[in-house]
Amino acid sequence: MTERRLAHILEAAAATAAGALFRALPLDAASRLGGAIARRLGPHLKVSERAEKNLRRAFPTWDDRQIAQAIHDMWDNLGRTAAEYPNLQRFDCYAKDGRIVVDGVEHIDRLRDDGRAGIFFSGHLANWEIMPLAVAQRGVSISLVYRAANNPMVDAMILRARGAITETHIPKGASGARQMIEIIQRGGHLGMLVDQKHSGGIAVPFFGHDAMTAPAVAQLALKYDLPLVPCRVVRETGARFRVTIAPPLTLPRSGDRHADVRALLRTINHHLEEAIRLRPAHWMWLHRRWPDS
Repeated sequence: MTERRLAHILEAAAATAAGALFRALPLDAASRLGGAIARRLGPHLKVSERAEKNLRRAFPTWDDRQIAQAIHDMWDNLGRTAAEYPNLQRFDCYAKDGRIVVDGVEHIDRLRDDGRAGIFFSGHLANWEIMPLAVAQRGVSISLVYRAANNPMVDAMILRARGAITETHIPKGASGARQMIEIIQRGGHLGMLVDQKHSGGIAVPFFGHDAMTAPAVAQLALKYDLPLVPCRVVRETGARFRVTIAPPLTLPRSGDRHADVRALLRTINHHLEEAIRLRPAHWMWLHRRWPDS
């Protein structure tokens, strides 16, 4: 057995045990425990140095105390999100208990009923799985585009948890691109998180600095004239959320396809930046979002 294989098995065993614990607890208790563990351990991990660098780039006027607090709160949110993953089936976005409030539900209904394909996009905000869950629980069959986890056993666990949203998961890459086109041509809907670095992407401003941005979401929307719907999730408190679904973006039509793709990506990044500024600590600042981060 290789060292890597052994590491994957041990990692999967730990994830399985943690998932069983979080499922056994009441939802709010699981979320609290996940946050408590992550905020105690996370700030001391080396990867937090990248979060600090990214935060200083995005918020140059923040002092050391604000940066440290944001990193602490980021880890709290990530821990809560991890603990909520095994419990996605417990979330009812339209229950009257107020755990989740969905603003702009009419935009979901419009895409559900218009007989056309469409794309819902967001970023790694709060618990980012709540957005596609809100879409799916409104009767939209949504296919999620995702980056597979490095550990295939952990990846399988994540996909099982996402079964509460959809059974159709599209890996990023050439085969995934073909699958996305097939779904669009059938009139289906995609859910995409578009806030990660793409080395072969287009340099587009993000928090005032060029960031390599994946062009696929803009290219698909323009080529197939798709409704492109900005979404965001805010963690209000604990395991309670507000989902905001905005009207579809107006697609640029200058006649220059390359210019239109770049213009649309600028608009997308602007929407993401606005959403992050609402709760800066609830975005995943661990990404290598900028070329030198």
